[in-house]
Amino acid sequence: MNKPFDKIKLHGFNNLTKSLSFSIYDICYAKTEQQRKEYIEYIDEQYSADRLTDILGEVVDIIGANILNVSRQDYDPQGASVTILISEEPIEQQQTYDVDEAPGPLPETVVAHLDKSHICVHTYPEAHPDDGICTFRADIEVSTCGIISPLKALNFLIHSLESDVVTIDYRVRGFTRDVDGVKHYIDHAINSIQNYMTEDTKEAYQMMDVNVYQENLFHTKMMLKETDLNTYLFGVTTSDLSEQEEEEIRSKLTREMQEIFYGRNLPDTE
Repeated sequence: MNKPFDKIKLHGFNNLTKSLSFSIYDICYAKTEQQRKEYIEYIDEQYSADRLTDILGEVVDIIGANILNVSRQDYDPQGASVTILISEEPIEQQQTYDVDEAPGPLPETVVAHLDKSHICVHTYPEAHPDDGICTFRADIEVSTCGIISPLKALNFLIHSLESDVVTIDYRVRGFTRDVDGVKHYIDHAINSIQNYMTEDTKEAYQMMDVNVYQENLFHTKMMLKETDLNTYLFGVTTSDLSEQEEEEIRSKLTREMQEIFYGRNLPDTE
């Protein structure tokens, strides 16, 4: 365990930029062309620009920030984007910031302050025309300048979004100076992004880290361990399938998840 950072007396504002970005993947199986079309329509309705704006607006409320500007767009034939610029709310008294390497609180207890920051999301629904696999991806970024790390929002975001595969990147850029003029390139201890997740999350997912500590770059990949096939079927249930069909679909879904998790195409087994 790293020794906690001593509180740094800064010269002016904390100029470090901390960015948390991650992609969540939701995998589905839709056998027919009509089912795939309905899946895309369902995703577009569930994750329209208006609804994404509402979701991010709730996040802004939870972290105690002000919305400065909202830019949102739905795309044809599918997908949406939302970017929200946010600023710190007025602070009437000195805040105590939690920089411990531990999971952040859940939505009903989250309080944080951001300055010169943004939250954005982009969605990418797609369906394979031949084998029935549909993959929905949402890219989310929370970027902050100042004392607080966006990692404290990670626990809330993971518990708010159901996903099969998640890839997470956290990076600290720039530097800030203390009163003696010494540059500081990070202002909190961190060994792994995993330390900001609750135990139930870590038990539910297979995880892998790729970290470059010298560059303050941290990467974690997650893949759900156990799955109920019915949660992956669109338009049918397992009662509509033969044992052979179930096995074939499970194989396709597993392959899709593993290829996304490992970031490469797997060789054919036949």
